[in-house]
Amino acid sequence: MSNSSKKSQYVFYSGEISLKPDTAHEIHDVLCANAAANLGYSSVLAYPDKFNNSFNPLLLLYPYRPRRPNPEFIEFYDIDEKLKVAPLPMPWPIDQVGSKFTNSSTLVSKYYLPIHILPYTKVVHTRDWNFAKAAVKNQIVTIYERHYYQDKKFELEIVHNPYFKIAITQSEPIRESLIESGMPPEKVVWLHNGFNHSFLLRQPEEAQAWRQELLKEQRKYLVVYSGALYPFKGIDVLIDAAKELPQIQFVITGGTESQVQDYQQIAKNKNIENVKFLGWILPRERLVSLFQAADLLAHPHCSGQSANFTNPVKFFQYMASGTPIVATEIPPLMEFKQSPLVAVWSEPDNPYKFAEAIQHALEAYPRKSEGYAASIDFAHQFSWENRITKILSFLEYSMRPPLSGDGEILSEKLQIINT
Repeated sequence: MSNSSKKSQYVFYSGEISLKPDTAHEIHDVLCANAAANLGYSSVLAYPDKFNNSFNPLLLLYPYRPRRPNPEFIEFYDIDEKLKVAPLPMPWPIDQVGSKFTNSSTLVSKYYLPIHILPYTKVVHTRDWNFAKAAVKNQIVTIYERHYYQDKKFELEIVHNPYFKIAITQSEPIRESLIESGMPPEKVVWLHNGFNHSFLLRQPEEAQAWRQELLKEQRKYLVVYSGALYPFKGIDVLIDAAKELPQIQFVITGGTESQVQDYQQIAKNKNIENVKFLGWILPRERLVSLFQAADLLAHPHCSGQSANFTNPVKFFQYMASGTPIVATEIPPLMEFKQSPLVAVWSEPDNPYKFAEAIQHALEAYPRKSEGYAASIDFAHQFSWENRITKILSFLEYSMRPPLSGDGEILSEKLQIINT
């Protein structure tokens, strides 16, 4: 690595990156890093390489080697060519023996970061608190993300340190939780998640192919759900709503293989024949055309604590597709009821009300192959690139990583959008 690249990198650190379904937080980390790369920053996604069994001890001497991700990684996460990844070698007994000294987080924070990553790093961005602390102690500008309620007090010497610049959350309740745990109020903001720009690309032929594949003669409407398959996400509500609407084809994507099998059995036990489970779709870019193929995109959710702070990526992907949405009324999304978004809203936990909302949406918003312009135009502000631009706006200019020439032009355009 040349000296010219030193102290220029925008390093994203994720405690775990895999190529497995049900990886919402991993997707978040990858797409944030990908957006920074798209903006023209020297963006590197670093993470423990826990799945490489062909470990070479010599790699410990040069463990930090940013490079282009392999085709499988690119396909799984639907990312662009500018992002670099740095899988960090994990020799035995790291994560194999129950001790903090053999924990991957300890190895990365105590050894890899100060010796191998520090010389090249301008800014760190992470959800890993140990890595954030280590970055601050090593005088690296640090951006920390926390998406869940905080359960213990923050170390005041860390959060008040001038190198700890900002903590990003996804909802007001989580922001308040961080403040109650010692985070300075002026260092905490909450931002919505985003969508990959590929969801803005129209794919009419691929969308029509999906409709021909999924719609049977007796059903002419297609309702799609994409996301994790957990009860609190409202999957049971959606399945029960489907039972009330046998003339509509419901398609559910996402989840692990065991979750898909469990919900297939639930639907079978209830004699529901109009719900099809597609599992985890690869390549991920196929979701774009599937969303555009749908008459409606379903966003169910149950009430409860999780509904108060969830900020699902799928909502913004739905929005960018231009397809009408049927959404559950949960606190983080209530602001969108007054927006130009083409959507119908329903109370949580009630499959009958959700079914009524679906029927109403089909009547009010017939499918448009080109999508609804109001939703698409409104969605632009929620791109991952826009989110990164907002986050970096909390840093003094001198503390931001350097941009390429093209990146400076794009950043200026996004700042105009943000205002």
